Amino acid sequence: MSRVIRANELIALKEIAEALNSSNEMDTILNGVLKKLLQVTGFTTGWIFLMADDEKGYECPAALNVPSALTGGNYALMCGEDCYCIESYKNHRLERAVNIIECNRINYAIKHGIGDTGNFTHHATVPLMAGSERFGLLNVAEAGKERFSEDELALLHAVALQIGMAIKRIRLYQAQERNALLYAKLGNVIQQMNSVLEPGQLPVKAVRMIGDAFEWPNVALFTSKNEELSLWAQYKDNRIHERWQELEMEQAGIVWTAYRDNRLVIEAHDGAACKEVLNSLDLPPSGSAAAIPLRLRGRPFGVLLLSSPRNKLFEDYPEDFMYSLGDHLTLCFENMRLNEQRNELALVEERNRMARDLHDSVMQKVFSLSFLAKGAEAMIAGKEPVVADSLREIGSLSQEVLKEMRALIWQLRPAGLENGLLPALKEYGQRIGLTVFEQAEGVMDLPRAIEEALWRIGQEALNNVKKHAGTIAAYVRLTKTEAEAVLEIMDRGKGFGRGGKKGRRSMGLMSMRERAESLGGEIAIYGGRGTPSTVKVRIPVHVIEKKCEEEKCAEEKQRL
Repeated sequence: MSRVIRANELIALKEIAEALNSSNEMDTILNGVLKKLLQVTGFTTGWIFLMADDEKGYECPAALNVPSALTGGNYALMCGEDCYCIESYKNHRLERAVNIIECNRINYAIKHGIGDTGNFTHHATVPLMAGSERFGLLNVAEAGKERFSEDELALLHAVALQIGMAIKRIRLYQAQERNALLYAKLGNVIQQMNSVLEPGQLPVKAVRMIGDAFEWPNVALFTSKNEELSLWAQYKDNRIHERWQELEMEQAGIVWTAYRDNRLVIEAHDGAACKEVLNSLDLPPSGSAAAIPLRLRGRPFGVLLLSSPRNKLFEDYPEDFMYSLGDHLTLCFENMRLNEQRNELALVEERNRMARDLHDSVMQKVFSLSFLAKGAEAMIAGKEPVVADSLREIGSLSQEVLKEMRALIWQLRPAGLENGLLPALKEYGQRIGLTVFEQAEGVMDLPRAIEEALWRIGQEALNNVKKHAGTIAAYVRLTKTEAEAVLEIMDRGKGFGRGGKKGRRSMGLMSMRERAESLGGEIAIYGGRGTPSTVKVRIPVHVIEKKCEEEKCAEEKQRL
């Protein structure tokens, strides 16, 4: 007889194992195995509790033939307050299948007359485990049955182990499937970011692409200069907010921690470090936040901050994925920088070509014209005064054209600008006969457009010093910060006027002003008219990026 029972148990375990391996859907598997268990054992009722990771909550994904006293009100009594089996599980007092003397939930239903109890008052319970991992509880009952035999409990324990292994397998599968989906989304985001051609648009577009792709409501991008963090671009409320905002260290919280320690930082809403930085960004209280360091050649240069009102949202994301997101974003910025350098080199090469062409063709022809005019003037000297005067005028104009052409060629191919703005201005001053004393404050690299604008403005200012100030010395100071670049050109002579007759001088000053204002900057001229002059130019560093974003918004409105 015992052999027959043992054979039936083996058959039952085999059928349950087949049911457990029939799908990767958790609810389908648990309901299927519960149905099979009741069929092969003869028990009438069963249900499964799965615990939350923190074991503070639980759900009932599978239940079969549960009486109406427990299923009423959307399983309100079943998933209400903890009962004896739940408390025993949380207190680690359940290691194998045991008899529960009485079911608290059934007793409560009987006492308060809540529906039909199915004539059962006791049940057996067994923990669902896989090694040291714990997942929940399996409960079974039978009408009128108050105690389960040791053989029945042993069978339930064996079944629970199988269910535990199946739960672990399904969760691993779901994690792999989720990771595959995450990396597929990341691949799409990378492609979109790499398609951005304008350097100034990458930060604002990147935060939006990341927020939309992963359904994160708040994404903020910070960059660092001189060990100080500043907000570069922000995505919140389905809108892009571009603003340059320095972040005080006492407010930086997890952003500073991620940057300083070069590591991922995830924090819940109740963390003070999370609250400080969100308050500084005008963000509502968050359920969770994550700060990802942006690393270039192993060193952080910024931080990507993610926040959401959902609790523990970012704890579910693998660390490898979060780091990959930050590293790929960094790589996009680096590729953009390299592309910008390539474009600048192509522009320099084209200017050099134009300078060579002007020198080899136009310069030679103008020189020949000047030589012919001098020869003709010598041949008719004293014979045709009017013609001789015209030839002298042609020769004089030719010499002026040659000078202008040489200056134009040098401006097209400014030797030294690749070494920095101040060395280029100093060399230019030497070429026109000035001694330039330079001073630099700050070490931040300037965008090419701003550097070139300051270069052209500086040239014109030095020309004015040479022509009008009555001195051979000029003083140039360049101050560079995260917010702006300031160029000052001063003389200690008699200065130069700011208006006066229309002509080259007023056109030069107008050109200087137009170059500064085209980049959102301003120019001021102090002194002059017999006193030393100072030309002061201020240009916001990030005005180019802002201008690009405005143009993009206009394009989007037109498409809509």
